[in-house]
Amino acid sequence: MKSRFRGYLPVVIDLETGGFEATENGILEIAAVTLDFDDDVLMPVKTHQWNVVPRPSSRVEDASLKVTGIDLDDPNRGAISEEDGVRELFRVVRREIKRHSCQRAIVTAHNAHFDHGFIKESARLNDIKRNPFHPFSVFDTVGLSGVALGHTVLSEACVRAGIPYDPDRAHSAAHDAEVTAALFCYVVNWG
Repeated sequence: MKSRFRGYLPVVIDLETGGFEATENGILEIAAVTLDFDDDVLMPVKTHQWNVVPRPSSRVEDASLKVTGIDLDDPNRGAISEEDGVRELFRVVRREIKRHSCQRAIVTAHNAHFDHGFIKESARLNDIKRNPFHPFSVFDTVGLSGVALGHTVLSEACVRAGIPYDPDRAHSAAHDAEVTAALFCYVVNWG
């Protein structure tokens, strides 16, 4: 892993959020998929997922809840605070960085700058130090799938790569992170 990605560890991230503005809208779900090589084939290894109670100062748009289907009042969500969710994400990522002898992780996502921006803003607002992710570089599967598969929409790129995509589970952080991880691995292994 260390030699393949210049000391950076790709960690596939997907967030469900209360809107599009990291400074205003809170995080509702966090998912991260860790990766590893089996011989020379990059593969998803484990999915980590946290349901999140958005920070009190944030807004949650009704349209976001409609798209994601998240019920913030569902007692069975087992949600933790946004601060705890981001701290748990960082713990998982730091452990993987150490395991692979990498220097930093790199956010790997579909529209990666969106997720990266929310993670950085949440860390800043919650005064969380030692962000394990590279401060500005990302691996974005939008561009990668556009080049490799001729399409940038996640569902269509997955179809073209032969990756099962369940539209009924779309906009669930865990599902979207898992299919994005499969797509990223497809592109890396293809090249």
